[in-house]
Amino acid sequence: MRYNEVTDHQTSLGGTTINAWETWARTRGAGSPPPFSSMLILAEAYGRGPLGVTAEDVSPNDLISEAYERLPPEDQLSLKRWSTKNDIRLPRSARNTIERAARQITPHRTDIGQDFNLSVPTIDYGNPEICVFSLPNPRPGNLLDLSWDTFGFGIERLMRQIKNMGWRLDVDICFGVNEAGLVMATFLASAQFSRCAIGYLRCNKVRDRIALDPTSFYPDAGEAPTILICDFEVKHADVVGFLAGEIRRRYPKALLYFAVFGAMTKGSGLEVNSFDELTGAKIMRAADFSAVFIAATMNPPGIEPPLELR
Repeated sequence: MRYNEVTDHQTSLGGTTINAWETWARTRGAGSPPPFSSMLILAEAYGRGPLGVTAEDVSPNDLISEAYERLPPEDQLSLKRWSTKNDIRLPRSARNTIERAARQITPHRTDIGQDFNLSVPTIDYGNPEICVFSLPNPRPGNLLDLSWDTFGFGIERLMRQIKNMGWRLDVDICFGVNEAGLVMATFLASAQFSRCAIGYLRCNKVRDRIALDPTSFYPDAGEAPTILICDFEVKHADVVGFLAGEIRRRYPKALLYFAVFGAMTKGSGLEVNSFDELTGAKIMRAADFSAVFIAATMNPPGIEPPLELR
């Protein structure tokens, strides 16, 4: 009623639409979000108070709170511009998303190479095209040290790929492989998967094989959970195949997804034309992941995470 009063009854908003908005605010993957124009109207309506006579400034950002990141990109940008113009402070989650978006559209970065599209294994009827960036090494033959900024940029790129895979991916557990993978899993679980459970896979090299350390952690999960394995890099060794087998043994009928920061290329060129031009392509295919996400490509001998996370 108040919504229609604000528009001088030029609209006929009803209970069905409001129910869809409230369902969206409460539950991920259900209902539909209010468009930016409707948020402005709702903000004015709430600003009039319970008797309709108050003149309080209510920000549309306050109406959506933590659901900000689930808004369409167009409405997020509209909120950003509106808030800047009106000098209203965005919620922390909104500010973080805006800062990420600003970095993603930065036209040039000195520490990374070109973006290119790559077709990767994915779910049936999913979007196989992902946007990957290259990591040129100015010192061939040496590990490429990454800054925290580049590391974070790669995690943001993985988030964008997950969001654009063609359907909403809800994950029950994010597993991190060693410390660098654990950092990736922590960020993705928090920002992308509603703070889902986080697991830890600590790998030890025992002669010519890989063994999992007893300090590895396996969260409880229901039947047939959806699991994302996060690893910092994929080279020649079949570590991911071993880990996928171990996860499937502990979680029968689990659906496994794989996110890797850096994938090594077979040749010197980083902007590969095919997934099979990656050194670990056969390894990742054999692991039978439901989908694969890759932030960047790299040359031998590989990349080094910030603070030498192992």
